[in-house]
Amino acid sequence: MKYAPWILLPLLVGGWVLLFLFHQGYRFNATPSMPRGIYQLVRDSPVIDRGDLVSVCLEVEPFAALALERGYLRSGSYPCGLEPLLKIIAGMPGDSLDINPNGILVNDQLQPESHVVSLDSRNRPMPVALSLTPGVIPDGMALVLSDGRPGGFDGRYFGLVPLTSLQKVRPIRIFDPVGD
Repeated sequence: MKYAPWILLPLLVGGWVLLFLFHQGYRFNATPSMPRGIYQLVRDSPVIDRGDLVSVCLEVEPFAALALERGYLRSGSYPCGLEPLLKIIAGMPGDSLDINPNGILVNDQLQPESHVVSLDSRNRPMPVALSLTPGVIPDGMALVLSDGRPGGFDGRYFGLVPLTSLQKVRPIRIFDPVGD
């Protein structure tokens, strides 16, 4: 028992460091739907646009509960009660949206690896985003997708998200640029 403080001290310090980094705007992505690594919120550029990397607070129900239940996301201190998703903005208000068996088209451009799969990696049925329908993306909404990775939990399944739930991020240190 005399070694317990030496084991607990690094864990406590590590926890404090992670909490400090989170509050300073750093995010760690450990999921395979985007490159694993450390990202930082971009506070000096509030304008977001198509192609930007963003942190998403998933507030869309029942998809937020499903993401937590299945382990796609963990509980977190974001306003939605979960850890944030990291995604790429594929569509903005006014963009045309179409869906076909090959994937999602934004302004007639097929998005990489955007075809909808029926089962996740553990053979559980994937949800259907009833709000993701062909047409024009409405004001205040955006389509976010994974970085060309077919297994990502993204707008294909939970639909459009409010622009107000997005924060621009930039990669600081990427550990697996190709998602391996």
